[in-house]
Amino acid sequence: MSKTIFVLNGPNLNMLGKREPGIYGGKTLADIEADCKVAGAELGLTIDFRQSNHEGDLVSWLHEAADKAVGVAINAGAYTHTSVALHDAIRAISPIPVIEVHISNVHAREEFRHKSMIAPACKGVICGFGPQSYILALQALKTITQ
Repeated sequence: MSKTIFVLNGPNLNMLGKREPGIYGGKTLADIEADCKVAGAELGLTIDFRQSNHEGDLVSWLHEAADKAVGVAINAGAYTHTSVALHDAIRAISPIPVIEVHISNVHAREEFRHKSMIAPACKGVICGFGPQSYILALQALKTITQ
């Protein structure tokens, strides 16, 4: 039986492929979604892939994950560095494991990106491997939800 993983994406990720390709690469979010669904199928996972530019949507989806998913991979975008609400929502759905994901290495970028508000509530953080960061998160979630 397939396990469901929510893959949640925050603000501006809908602009992938156009937005700063030198940092984020040329893949679109639709490309990443397709890659996640293929990898998920190979791992025996069902992928529920979503994106919103609105913080409240992400909070609501985390709450929904508590009843519908065995794990969450979240690229919260800029909300990573500012959102106590996302931190609290991740804590609220414990013991559902949540992995923070970033395409770029946030520690090699601007100083304000070095601090994550959500990392302390997450099971782990994967960053800097381009779109492959998502696949690594799915592999990790498969391992820890067995």
